Amino acid sequence: MREWSELFVTGREAPAAEDGENGGDERKRGFFGRLRENMTKTRQALGAELQATMFERLDDEAFERLEEALIYADVGARTTASIVERLESEAGSGALETGEDLTRRLRELLAETATVDNDTIDLRHSPAVILVVGVNGTGKTTSIGKIAWHLQRELGLSVLLGAGDTFRAAAGEQLEVWAERAGCDIVRGAEGSDPASVVFDTVEAGVARGVDVVICDTAGRLHTQQHLMQELAKVRKVIERKIPDAPHETLLTIDATTGQNGLRQAMLFRDVTDVNGIVLTKLDGTAKGGIALAIARELRLPVKLIGIGEGIEDLRPFDPDDFASAILEDDPKDSAAMPDRSREA
Repeated sequence: MREWSELFVTGREAPAAEDGENGGDERKRGFFGRLRENMTKTRQALGAELQATMFERLDDEAFERLEEALIYADVGARTTASIVERLESEAGSGALETGEDLTRRLRELLAETATVDNDTIDLRHSPAVILVVGVNGTGKTTSIGKIAWHLQRELGLSVLLGAGDTFRAAAGEQLEVWAERAGCDIVRGAEGSDPASVVFDTVEAGVARGVDVVICDTAGRLHTQQHLMQELAKVRKVIERKIPDAPHETLLTIDATTGQNGLRQAMLFRDVTDVNGIVLTKLDGTAKGGIALAIARELRLPVKLIGIGEGIEDLRPFDPDDFASAILEDDPKDSAAMPDRSREA
């Protein structure tokens, strides 16, 4: 399981964990267990078809059912085709002989597909500025609060939050609750005030107070709302005016339950603003967890954080190997709930 200190590059040694001699390993197992449990729907989407491929022959029917399962899990047509073609080629060459071989190799390919360069977040700036953007309802504000909590608790960094969402009435209050919970300060403006001004004041305060990290919230917006997308460009400009190379990281939150719509959102936001990474939320509520693979392969954008539940510990750095294992490992409890699509017309 990837640690927070492996995602965030700070240039300093992280505080010692208080886990005891074996506590760190137990904690990692606990994290993986929650990931695995919360990825049940995606695993079930694949599980029935993977069981169907456990034949003595890896024939055309087996690969067709595997392809169907990957698309059903929202891996995406192009990404699915690439994975299945490689598996068929390796089976044809004799490298894969059994269903167990296929599952092992599929796990490797899923992890490989989900791995993208530049998958860390560089906080070696004074302060490091993170801008968080996305569509309404994707979990931006909650994710910001959880990131702040972990940065302070896990890495010992001071954090300042900026309530740049001045349109949604409860956004400022929600972020203020998270700031209190995380033990960090917040800069707010009046409801309906200019978001760019609030963000500028936040960055200015961050510089003056010498904080380590400034995280700025923004109003949720659809990629089709041109005036709001233009406003986002304005927010970036006022940050650059105060710190020329900032924001140092722009994270886009995507709701995993939207599947391929999330992929299109990511594509359009990337075209408008310099997105560095994805926060993929609500993975626990969907069978479409394969969207993480589609985003990684088709957009070459790294998924950096995933949300697999409502708890603070359920926002985690994304680990491609653990992700692949969590959606493929067999679990007897899954079998009763596996969808049988073999009879579907």
